[in-house]
Amino acid sequence: MVNELILNDTAIKIDHYYEEKINNLYRITVTFKVTSADYHDITTLLYKGTFDVKIPERKLTFRGSIQQYSTSVTNLYEKDQVGEYKLSLLETSH
Repeated sequence: MVNELILNDTAIKIDHYYEEKINNLYRITVTFKVTSADYHDITTLLYKGTFDVKIPERKLTFRGSIQQYSTSVTNLYEKDQVGEYKLSLLETSH
């Protein structure tokens, strides 16, 4: 089971992981929890849009861009909130 995603140098503990190949490029879809304490850092990271993606358990590394992104709540700036993020990353062609 895959438990961790690394975007650039930021490790994110994930709850669900799905991997597929589309036109010979990797696409991964993950869900993970974000607390109000981590909200700013995660949001700032995701605004970059394209990342060095690493899945340590799969020994998978690629350059990928956000294909789809959503969150279950929008008020994570309020203290003690937890939201679930869903993120799909598509490998950029070389």
